[in-house]
Amino acid sequence: MRIRTAFVRASLAGVIFAAAACGKPVDLGKNLQVIDVSTGWADAGLTEDGQNKLVPFLKFKLKNTSDQSLPVLQVNAMFRPLKEEKEWGSRFQSVTGSEGLAAGATTPDITLVSDRGAKGTDPRATILKSGYFVDARVQLSAKYGSAQWVKITEVPVTRQFVN
Repeated sequence: MRIRTAFVRASLAGVIFAAAACGKPVDLGKNLQVIDVSTGWADAGLTEDGQNKLVPFLKFKLKNTSDQSLPVLQVNAMFRPLKEEKEWGSRFQSVTGSEGLAAGATTPDITLVSDRGAKGTDPRATILKSGYFVDARVQLSAKYGSAQWVKITEVPVTRQFVN
């Protein structure tokens, strides 16, 4: 009986320790700030049929405003036409490994570029001024560890060419 009681106490202590080590889940929507945001259109070279191609991009930093580290932090950007729901392209990127983004820490610049965008026979710098040009927006989601994806921001892509 004493062995059984000792085993139960040891098991209970292990469960309590594991629960304390994990901490409460962090709400990324409230505790992961997207800062120093810039957007625009980048030169993506030529299409197979010789047209100039521009693709939207999002450049930003992430700041962990929680009191916990965020291990295995990842982001995903979905690029869409400004007034439509169809997806033009997406870009996934790992931000940290198991070391995580420490509480209060800020990442270096992160740049995510769509694989699809605008194309035309006009010179690259004038495609943005064309009557057929479609403005875009980008939705940024994040997750850490085994948590679910959370939308953390959505911004329009500025109609500016960045070489």
